[in-house]
Amino acid sequence: MALSTEERERFLAEPHVAALAVAAGGKEDRAPLTLPIWYQYAPGGDIWILTGRDSRKAGLIAAAGRFSLMVDRLEPTIRYVSVEGPVTGTEPATREQLTEISARYLPPEKVGAYVDFAWENHGEQIVVRMRPERWVSSDLGQV
Repeated sequence: MALSTEERERFLAEPHVAALAVAAGGKEDRAPLTLPIWYQYAPGGDIWILTGRDSRKAGLIAAAGRFSLMVDRLEPTIRYVSVEGPVTGTEPATREQLTEISARYLPPEKVGAYVDFAWENHGEQIVVRMRPERWVSSDLGQV
């Protein structure tokens, strides 16, 4: 059963690790690049991700101008939300954004050390923003 707008937005706002997919370029023999990623979202707003400025993912997103995310869970019911949309902006990441997204996924006592390590070792990061445009969602109930 498809989720209501409120249900799907609330589910997407939970701290799931998403599967990001983006077109892999002009080659017809390539499937989309698909990989796990942390993201930030508040109901009704844009989604944002952090990625390396010079990463393959960043280049493919820039070329495609859009990407999709899919999040799911198995308990207490099998539920998923997939969202796709255009990139609405890209900017250099700040330490504050790295802290915000890290705090979404890590226990509070781990955030500071992770942010220090990532800021020093992961290279220049960018924030990519996406406006949710197309949604697919379902809750398969108790199976």
